[in-house]
Order: sequence, then structure tokens, then C-alpha cells
Amino acid sequence: MHSVSRWFGEAQAWLDARGKGAWIAAMVIAFILFWPIGLALLFYMIWSNRMSCSARKWSHTGTRFRHHKSTGNTVFDAYRDETLRRLEDEQSQFQEFLERLRKAKDQSEFDQFMDDRARRKDTPSTDTSEDDIGGAAPQPA
Repeated sequence: MHSVSRWFGEAQAWLDARGKGAWIAAMVIAFILFWPIGLALLFYMIWSNRMSCSARKWSHTGTRFRHHKSTGNTVFDAYRDETLRRLEDEQSQFQEFLERLRKAKDQSEFDQFMDDRARRKDTPSTDTSEDDIGGAAPQPA
């Protein structure tokens, strides 16, 4: 059992070193040879995020996870962390700006609707008469 997990670990490292294309090729070959293995490999690739693009490394709020590997240079690490913090602040400020812009646009559209509605109520309609509204039609003489 130990040799199987060791072999799997070595195969995983070998495929990781060659990139996403190697994982896809391994999955296609597994599907051709024995489809359940190909399916298992596909599920493993999805579960382990081996098929994800770099955009998926962003959290649901749009900010990057804060797990950064140290480069060994503390000055560079501090610079990187400060730059990322500044970019996250700018992103949140921009999101707030967009929200204010959307609210202002919505308010403008609502005000225009209310003004149009008030104008329609102020101008009498020539299509109906008061008799028609009451339900009784005028009788000929």
C-alpha cells in the first residue's frame, strides 16, 4: 500500500511539473484505456483545482487569499504585502464608487418616472368622459 501512495505522489509531482496539458493528456489516455479511471482522474483534477485558471485563486470577495509564501527577503515580502493591501483598498474604494454611481442612476431614473407620472395625472385625457367612467353611456335625444 505504501508503494502505491508513493507512486501516486511521484506521478502527481511529475504531472504538476509539466502543467495542465499533462493532466489533460493523462485523463484522455485513462478514458481510452478504462473509462472509470478517466472519470476518477477528472473528478480528482476538479476537486484539487488542477483544472482551475489563475482567476479562481481569488476569493469570493475578489481579494486574494493572504497565504503568501515567503521569498526569504523580508524587505521584498513587506513591499509585496503593502502593495497587495493598497490594491485591495483601491479595489474596495472602486467598488464603493460603482455602487454610489448605480444608486445615483437609479435615483435619476426613479425621479424621471415620478415626474412623468405626475405630468400624466395633471393633463386631462381627451379619450374618456366622466359619463364613460361612471359606466353610463349618454342616451340619444
